[in-house]
Amino acid sequence: MTLLKQWQDLMENQTEATFDDFWKEYAGTEQRVYQHILANYPEKLAGKFSELVEKFEAKPAIFMGFMDGINSSLKEEKDLEAVTEDSDLEFDIDYEKLYFNMLKADADYLYTLEEWLNVFDEDKLRSIVKDYRRSKIVHVEKKPGRNDPCPCGSGKKYKNCCGRNA
Repeated sequence: MTLLKQWQDLMENQTEATFDDFWKEYAGTEQRVYQHILANYPEKLAGKFSELVEKFEAKPAIFMGFMDGINSSLKEEKDLEAVTEDSDLEFDIDYEKLYFNMLKADADYLYTLEEWLNVFDEDKLRSIVKDYRRSKIVHVEKKPGRNDPCPCGSGKKYKNCCGRNA
């Protein structure tokens, strides 16, 4: 069974009784890894999967969960199916995308880490937050009025065309 499959099974098989302990372990591991990454910026996190698991005191499936979470924030995504305990890894992170994705995931325990100030100044962090908030705005298309031209392009008034049965 691949490490990715172990992670997916672990995540999917949580119950109300096990979820709190699972989440505490996962979030704790994730926080330790991100604190290290941000504190050592611009150095890239690298090493053998098994060594990184040991370094961050993580279970292999939990560390794979971290990798699953950060994958979309890497400059080049990894083939997680192919990762084994012997895989050599290097994380080339797009830090702006990472911060944005943490906001998107509502991971306040990660995007509020003080170590972010090793990567960006407060103005840059505020700028990314502003971009994130702007990305959530949904523009609803205005419904045509009865006497407006029909949006189907028939040339008729909306009330005499598509709006007839509306």
